[in-house]
Amino acid sequence: MIDAKSGAEPRTARTGEPRLTVVSGPSGVGKSSVLDALRAQEPASEVYFSVSATTRAARPGEIDGVQYHFVSVPEFERMIADGEMLEYAQYAGNFYGTPRRPVEKAIEEGRPAVLEIELQGARQVRRAWPDAQLVMLLPPSWEELVDRLTGRGTEPADVVEKRLTAAREELAAEPEFDATVVNADLQSATSELLELILGREQ
Repeated sequence: MIDAKSGAEPRTARTGEPRLTVVSGPSGVGKSSVLDALRAQEPASEVYFSVSATTRAARPGEIDGVQYHFVSVPEFERMIADGEMLEYAQYAGNFYGTPRRPVEKAIEEGRPAVLEIELQGARQVRRAWPDAQLVMLLPPSWEELVDRLTGRGTEPADVVEKRLTAAREELAAEPEFDATVVNADLQSATSELLELILGREQ
């Protein structure tokens, strides 16, 4: 199901024109699974999948420019000061953010760009790039999301409750988004998201 608000097309839905699409949604909704499926069927030459920059050290097996762009704290701070970040945040003592220029380059080349990010980052992108299309990935039901977040039963109750509280806040922000995709079935959700990214008529 794709639900463009007020029955209107997303802000930049001029069919055939490349756009930046921001994909967000609560933890446990399956953002990574949907985006991985999308990457598997859409080559980088057709769709640009944004790679975040971070000041944390690379972990074993991570490749600079693939999982992240690994930069120093001074370089990250310079990028912020020079307006080179679409959005950024600090988490666990490290900076994370989305470089603006690669997204601009992809759009200039005629490729749609995709960014997977949390709610606060999506709001920053909206301010920095008003024409961005914001898509929220939703669970089939609240009960199923709760099952996904609590299913393993290996985390303390307070940690689980924090995740559920964050999920409620993110779902409450749905009216801020241009469209929604319900992730009840991975293949269907991936196809629906791709239609939005490519700006195809629904």
